[in-house]
Amino acid sequence: MTEDEAMAWVAARVDADAMAKIERFVAMVIDENGRQNLISPGTIPVIWQRHVADSLQLLELAGGGQGRWMDIGSGGGFPGIVLALAGVGIMTMVEPRKRRVMFLNDCIASLAIPSAEVMEAKVEAVTVRADVITARAVASVEKLLLAAGHCCTPTTRWLLPRGATALGDLPSQVEARGMMFHVEQSVTESTSSIVILDGCPR
Repeated sequence: MTEDEAMAWVAARVDADAMAKIERFVAMVIDENGRQNLISPGTIPVIWQRHVADSLQLLELAGGGQGRWMDIGSGGGFPGIVLALAGVGIMTMVEPRKRRVMFLNDCIASLAIPSAEVMEAKVEAVTVRADVITARAVASVEKLLLAAGHCCTPTTRWLLPRGATALGDLPSQVEARGMMFHVEQSVTESTSSIVILDGCPR
């Protein structure tokens, strides 16, 4: 997927107001990246493909955007801000780093996103329960389940993008926790995948 294709893919899935705000958000990320490393500088020329479209694809995998979403380790707002602008029900972003929390709050205020909030904390300290949990390249699946298992319900869907398709011993780890999972290929990169789990780990 090229940058032009990524922008067209995003534009086909959001309304004009959301698209305009996503464009403003992209500009904010690029500007802030000069002060703190929100995304790898090498990905700025492909920010729509590597970050925006990559984030937005999670909306379709969730089966819709209603309910409460939790994005763990939101960093520069991918996927949290993008999904909030696309119209998910409630987006709670969990981010322990103060400067990134300040940036995310600035984005929420500047882009007028009433359905989004940021919690300055590690997920282990969060008491919110979510219908959908996302975490983009934050930690291994096993560590995420251990850290955030208290934030799910029996019907929670976990959407966990992975940088490359490498399951390793994931099947045995997930099955040992009584969960079902499957893997979808990313629409933005053929070597990347999204691990999808349902329910709560035991």
